Amino acid sequence: MAGRAGAEVREGIVVEIIQRREGATLAWVEVQGRRERAVCYPALTGAIEPGDRVALNTTAVTLGLGTGGHHFVTAVWGRTADLEGPGHIMKVRYTPSQVRVLAVEEEESPYHHALSVIPDLAGLPVAACGLHSQLPVVAAAIKAACPRARVAYVMTDGAALPAAVSDVLARLRKSGLVDTVITAGHAFGGDLEAVTVHSALAAAKVAARADAVIVAMGPGVVGTGTPLGSTALEQALVLDAACDLGGRGVPVIRVSFADARERHRGISHHALTCLTRFVHHRLTVPLPALSRHEWRARLEEQAAGLRACGHRIRWRDGAEALARAERLLAREGIRVTSMGRSAREDPAFFEAAAAAGEEAAGLLERPGPPQEGAAR
Repeated sequence: MAGRAGAEVREGIVVEIIQRREGATLAWVEVQGRRERAVCYPALTGAIEPGDRVALNTTAVTLGLGTGGHHFVTAVWGRTADLEGPGHIMKVRYTPSQVRVLAVEEEESPYHHALSVIPDLAGLPVAACGLHSQLPVVAAAIKAACPRARVAYVMTDGAALPAAVSDVLARLRKSGLVDTVITAGHAFGGDLEAVTVHSALAAAKVAARADAVIVAMGPGVVGTGTPLGSTALEQALVLDAACDLGGRGVPVIRVSFADARERHRGISHHALTCLTRFVHHRLTVPLPALSRHEWRARLEEQAAGLRACGHRIRWRDGAEALARAERLLAREGIRVTSMGRSAREDPAFFEAAAAAGEEAAGLLERPGPPQEGAAR
């Protein structure tokens, strides 16, 4: 039957712990006579140790998926976990993996009173990404331009749900390139938990006291090759939410000339769909001034369509912005790729992300034009 959901579950034995980090454990498991990698989230199952007998969700590996291509521990035989700490909001609701959190909006939260009214973001820059791989470059570009800026990352539930799944996020937090992580919707595991993206943006202002916010889903964007069948369309919701709350939305544009798919050549069709069909505010759209003539010509052509919708284009030196961001990332030992490609292999993608980071940083020092953020 079309649309029928399902999962593959297998039994395995934990052979070796590869890595433990906050919120996640990576291990080798023996499953059906093979040694394969599995991820465990102790908050959901309790901790694992070598020799443990575990139940594994093996669906992603069987389907040959990329980002989600690990086994996931769903239960540990003979292991129980106690409920500790405050909070009554459930995430991943009505599934065996539902997890309790203390949300910033709850009465038990120290931020409940401040969030009892809708706060004004007062021009807070909000960089809205379409892919998780844009996050480190945007964060580094902001910090390179404004080293003292407090950067909050709002992780949506458009892709992976546990914040702990992202190795690059763990490194960004440790290095201080991201100061606070707020997990919104069904995403969980941040420094702060929020029920919606709107309240996550409010919490970035009143709880994290952020100077700039980056909003992006976790690893594993969902795409179908159709205009509407991608979780990247959440970018429109985020940009409108930022503007509606009094912030300044900065679209982080997905640009590539290394992707063989025509719909992603130049500005991705998802970004174009967001900005021409679903964003209800006029925005300043930062784009990299690419050095190759044919690439720049393609962007100019696509930018004309954005201008026709009332958006303003700001061309930035993406190569210089990226160089500054890369120096900062290299100093922290953070290597960035997108779709398996490095900045050398897909410079346009990373230059576009760096240009957006510099645009957000620039808003910390200048007021927006009168029309910026107005409904169109």
